Amino acid sequence: MTKMPFDARAYLPVLAELTGAFAAALRTADPAAAVPDCDGWTVTDLATHLGNVHRWAATIVRTGEVHPQDSAVGAGGDLVSWYAESARLLLAELETADPGDPCWHFAGTGKTKAFWFRRQVHETAVHLADLGSGHVLDPAVAADGVDEVFTAMLPRVTRWHAVPQLPGPVTLRATDTGDVWTVHPGEPPALGPAVSGGATVEAPARDLLLRLWKRTGPDPRATGDAAKALLAAPLTP
Repeated sequence: MTKMPFDARAYLPVLAELTGAFAAALRTADPAAAVPDCDGWTVTDLATHLGNVHRWAATIVRTGEVHPQDSAVGAGGDLVSWYAESARLLLAELETADPGDPCWHFAGTGKTKAFWFRRQVHETAVHLADLGSGHVLDPAVAADGVDEVFTAMLPRVTRWHAVPQLPGPVTLRATDTGDVWTVHPGEPPALGPAVSGGATVEAPARDLLLRLWKRTGPDPRATGDAAKALLAAPLTP
């Protein structure tokens, strides 16, 4: 079973690996190509978004305060170099940050800088998949991303979407790591103890992570109406 969340500083080498893989994939990608899972976006739009998110998060980590995100900032000339610089700025701020210091963030966990170490790993992992990279995501990292959806995003889901209506509890299992989560109906739904004989969703951790973020990919094995309702519900920003 995966210990989640990781120690905050354990995310740093993972983030360096993922941002490096994104920059490498960007070098050979067609900037004008469509990104299938990001409706209307091109590769340039995707890289600009992720670079801006890195810079936004770096500012929040440095100041500890809410900061407006300027999504209009663009790369200008060299998209790859601009993205790589964005990643370096983020990693530099996280390297010097105390994860336990107070810090604004938008999710339903303790308001400390530790949130951003984890969040930027999974932000990058999902967008790396959007880019079509062949990078192999560590199953434990993917399982931690699933856990982030349920422990950080789900408690605040009503900020972004209507409350998901579940007819019963749903147990999700990552078949490659053995990690299990059970989501119970509520306002909003919440994690709780496992139940026997209820709805289930089973898949490798990466497939679960991408499906929860509404990306295409292999269909998990799902049984029961509540499982279908959970997979269809918007659970993330």
